[in-house]
Amino acid sequence: MKGVIRDKKAFLVFLLPCLLFYLFSVFYPIEESIRLSFMKWGGLGAKKFVGFQNYIKLFQDKVFYTAFFNNLIYLAIVVCMQVLIGLLFAVLLTYIRRGATLIKTLYYVPCIITTVAVTQMFRSMYAVQPEGIINQVLKAFGLGRFATSWLTNTKTVLACVSIPEGWRYSGLYMVIFYAALISVDPEICEAARVDGANAWQTLFRVKIPMIKEVLLLVLTMALTGALRGFDIPYILTNGGPGNVSELMSTYMYKKAFGSNQFGYGSAIAVFIIVESMLVVAILNRIFTSKDEIEEKKSLRRTRRSKARS
Repeated sequence: MKGVIRDKKAFLVFLLPCLLFYLFSVFYPIEESIRLSFMKWGGLGAKKFVGFQNYIKLFQDKVFYTAFFNNLIYLAIVVCMQVLIGLLFAVLLTYIRRGATLIKTLYYVPCIITTVAVTQMFRSMYAVQPEGIINQVLKAFGLGRFATSWLTNTKTVLACVSIPEGWRYSGLYMVIFYAALISVDPEICEAARVDGANAWQTLFRVKIPMIKEVLLLVLTMALTGALRGFDIPYILTNGGPGNVSELMSTYMYKKAFGSNQFGYGSAIAVFIIVESMLVVAILNRIFTSKDEIEEKKSLRRTRRSKARS
């Protein structure tokens, strides 16, 4: 028994530095944002407590609603690209016997390229003067009528600021999916083939259900990452033209650091945090089966009965 207690103490000792780092780098900024969201403060001077005034203003702000719905479209494009492309390439990699490591490395490279470099590359592709590669390719294939100024056209700008983020991290999720797929027991797949399952049935009815936890992890990372997406859209268009490509994160930055409305900007930041938490909760609920829910409830009852006894 004493040995177990010692092990727990050692566990806490090793965990303490990470816990302290988390508290000061993550929890404290969140707590400070929540506190500032109830204040009126311009960055200098005394803070004035205004209660829920910032939140009332938030839900009366038309630009905020525009940014919110833009964020949903941005989220859909980014997550679909990252998850579907990542999964597709990971599946294809499982059939490659030679060069898989080289391909993984090449597709992972965009993740480690700086944001400014990625943004400048796409800016050049979308450019009109000098003409970017997208318009050049369209004209080369006789589709010049579709050529446009991609970053100033209100119909295309939101998709154009979403695509770079979706492309950039698809390689990361490809590596995660690939590691999960090759860890699936080959004997299970072989048993499915013996039972008459073809490649598609084996993939969708055997492999993907067996990597459900990894799929949940990837969706959580992709969704929360898209909800706080900021750098590429801000550098490309700064929310323009007008507010057509405005996201909640870019709007929060403008209000807090552009207009010195730190209380209002903090209220937007808190909304983003709550939204991210809701997304994670919904995903966990979707990916948790009824049997697992009942098992968790039974475990809680057992713990309560032990605690009472």
